[in-house]
Amino acid sequence: MTDKTKKPLRLDPAEPAVTPPPSELEPIIEKKPLVPGTTRKRDIPQGLWTKCPGCEEMIFDKELEENLKVCPQCTHHFPITAWGRIDNLTEPESFESTDDKMASVDTLEFTGTATYADKLDKHQKKTGLRDAIVTGIGRIDKHDVAIGVMDFNFLGGSMGSVVGEKITRIIEAATERRLPAVLISSSGGARMYEGMFSLMQMAKTSAAVAYHGRQSLPYISVLTHPTTAGVMASYASLGDLIVSEPKAMIGFAGPRVIKDTTQSELPEGFQTAEFLMERGLIDAIVQRTQMKSKLSEYLDYLCLNMDKKNT
Repeated sequence: MTDKTKKPLRLDPAEPAVTPPPSELEPIIEKKPLVPGTTRKRDIPQGLWTKCPGCEEMIFDKELEENLKVCPQCTHHFPITAWGRIDNLTEPESFESTDDKMASVDTLEFTGTATYADKLDKHQKKTGLRDAIVTGIGRIDKHDVAIGVMDFNFLGGSMGSVVGEKITRIIEAATERRLPAVLISSSGGARMYEGMFSLMQMAKTSAAVAYHGRQSLPYISVLTHPTTAGVMASYASLGDLIVSEPKAMIGFAGPRVIKDTTQSELPEGFQTAEFLMERGLIDAIVQRTQMKSKLSEYLDYLCLNMDKKNT
């Protein structure tokens, strides 16, 4: 057999690379440098949405206002002003404020990072209030009621001479006119800027509540987040009926102080409304959206004896 000779493969010569002329190149897109503050994202106007700290959902502010500052998803209760509470609870145009021109005086001439007088002036302009409470006579459903509502936005809802005096006066007015009293608390306690003068308000307000009770007149105490220290230790804990908003922090000293003092771990939910209700300090936990109807229901029951005596 004859070997077959292998024929060499015939390859076509490669064509030389040709660089296209500049006119045939793809056009180069010039990128403009970004200028700080210029984005394609549309700016969202402030004051339209609020993020709920409870469920982290974004809530349309108008919807939040219509729901009395309560998250429609998780029922987290946002802070609300004193006048906001009064508008929600009383019948339209039924509330008449009392002692609304009373204002605190810097008797001790307290100074620190800022003077007490400066702090008062700042918070009066910020809140539109003279002090941390609004008192007056209003109507809840069919009941004329003496009402006092604290505002935490004014120096942490602290109780100084004016707050104590206004509470005492509205309770005394309720006693004189034989009306039930409703006090809504939201406070960090006694006002340190007034020293001993603020601590004296605990005894004064408690005495007014005691005299009111001796006349067989009802007093409902409503606790909101937070209600602590001297306010909780005095008139806020003396109600014939004590109700609270959900998850409100209620107590005397703060959890950290108690933990450091007792050197022990605190139970879960310590100083919340739910914790205290289980232990009998609070009679009911009521959502803000239901507070007016519940107060009306409670007043119907508590005022039965009053109606009989008045007739």
